[in-house]
Amino acid sequence: MTSGQSGDWWGAGRSDSRDDGEEPRVVVRDRRRIDPESGEVRPEAAAAPGGVAGSAPVGAPAQEADGELVASLQQQITERTADLQRLKAEFDNYRRRVERDRQQIGEQATAKLLASLLSTLDDLGRARDHGDLEGPFKAIAEALEATLEAAGLERYGSPGDEFDPSVHEALMHSYRADVTGPTCVDVFRAGYLHAGRVLRPAQVSVAEPTGEVAAPAEAEPGGGPGRPDEQAERPSPVPDDTGSIPGPDNGGPTVSAD
Repeated sequence: MTSGQSGDWWGAGRSDSRDDGEEPRVVVRDRRRIDPESGEVRPEAAAAPGGVAGSAPVGAPAQEADGELVASLQQQITERTADLQRLKAEFDNYRRRVERDRQQIGEQATAKLLASLLSTLDDLGRARDHGDLEGPFKAIAEALEATLEAAGLERYGSPGDEFDPSVHEALMHSYRADVTGPTCVDVFRAGYLHAGRVLRPAQVSVAEPTGEVAAPAEAEPGGGPGRPDEQAERPSPVPDDTGSIPGPDNGGPTVSAD
């Protein structure tokens, strides 16, 4: 085979046509890198620049290619890891949000049911105050109240509690000397809470401490119309039978003479 002609790995065969009419001759060249008999690398294969005919050269370029490949793979691993971490964080936030929404929906449904039973609890309380809740009805009422308390219903509002406008509804206001601050002195209707939220505010009467009482004015020396004791002793004018008011001298009606 001449230079410039290619063959396969195991050799190339060709037939040379001659003009003299002889049979074409087949030439086989063994280009195997390993000698099949000795199992060693052939000297001409080891001396080749690439080691193996047709293979990429081994050396610095190959190491650079491997380094670029490793760097690319490392970058891809870092990006995929960041994507997985971001997806996991989003899923965790979604799961917490769904759980919070489910809990809020459950609390709202329970609060709506409890609010519809508050009037029944008021009737039971009035019956108990009047002594009408006796016998089996008393047991039923206590069982109902215990069940509602287990569901999270809290009753509040009693005389002596500090007034809180966020949970109390003031219907009356007064001043008293036996309190030190705004205090609920009477409870007209109890209030109820559920899960820290007010289902119904308590209706109360609020009393505040009285202020300092002004000292009475001192009596003027020598007496006078402005003295408190004189004003207290002076009788009030009484109308006579004519319906008129007595004059300044506390006598009868003043009549002008024509």
